[in-house]
Amino acid sequence: MIKSDTLQVALAQMTPIWLNRDSTLQKMESWAEEAGAKGSQLIVFPEALVPGYPFWIELTDGARFNNQRQKELHAHYLDQAIQVEAGHLDGLCAIAAQHKMVIVLGSIERPSDRGGHSVYCSMIYIDENGQVANVHRKLMPTYEERLCWSPGDGHGLRTFPLGAFTVGGLNCWENWMPLARAALYAMGEDLHLAIWPGQMRNTEDITPFIAKEGRSFAISVCSFMRAEDIPADIPHAEVIKSSSPAIMANGGSCIAAPNGEWVVAPVVNEEKLIIATLDHARVREERQNFDPAGHYSRPDVTQLTVNRERQSTIRIKD
Repeated sequence: MIKSDTLQVALAQMTPIWLNRDSTLQKMESWAEEAGAKGSQLIVFPEALVPGYPFWIELTDGARFNNQRQKELHAHYLDQAIQVEAGHLDGLCAIAAQHKMVIVLGSIERPSDRGGHSVYCSMIYIDENGQVANVHRKLMPTYEERLCWSPGDGHGLRTFPLGAFTVGGLNCWENWMPLARAALYAMGEDLHLAIWPGQMRNTEDITPFIAKEGRSFAISVCSFMRAEDIPADIPHAEVIKSSSPAIMANGGSCIAAPNGEWVVAPVVNEEKLIIATLDHARVREERQNFDPAGHYSRPDVTQLTVNRERQSTIRIKD
């Protein structure tokens, strides 16, 4: 079967209904419906979009030990986190199946397989049949995120075929981890998805760098959020808002071609559904002079070992 070289992709630079899982999911479903109706075969949502990035940590003295305010905010965050096994993503799965469209989303996951009371920053891949095909838990939370998120494991370091492309992705500063990128390249990745909470400063340099390093298309997707978007009904809303800059996440979603040139330059300071068409022929052209896991690799000299076992604190033998 001949696969089309072209792929229509949608980047959802969206503002969450912050720290409200159900309302944010409803908004995501609306955006996914729009992307599917316009013919997109892939839509990507930002890191931690549902129920939202933990901006409060650096704004409310989050490192203070045994602080009641931090406890209350964390408890609320756990209440609003998603559980795949509870069916929270069923609506998005149905939309993916309806439009034969892949949906990739950033989430705060509260999985029962780790006791159910810790959260992970997870990149979730819903395939075109509406099945949750992968949950990649961020390997290392960044800086203040470690006060909130647990470190993940290698179970989700995987790639997936999508038309002529092979898709993989990482969360935020994971994209700076050379060995994580190398693992995806070795699995055939030629369309890299990088999801971020927002800020063009994170995406304007690394997106074309990954594209050139992997000779792949690289997509970065960010959220857009302002202080005025903080809901009044969340715990300690006024304290958080009083410490927040006017723009908490300015976006920066973009697409770079396999030679590092912009397909879509970073988009800032607005909510926007960005749609573009990618041509796999561009990948094959750039692989002529450099292929990081192919003709320009030396596995006899350097090799990478990846442990994809899902980690757990218990092994039960009945």
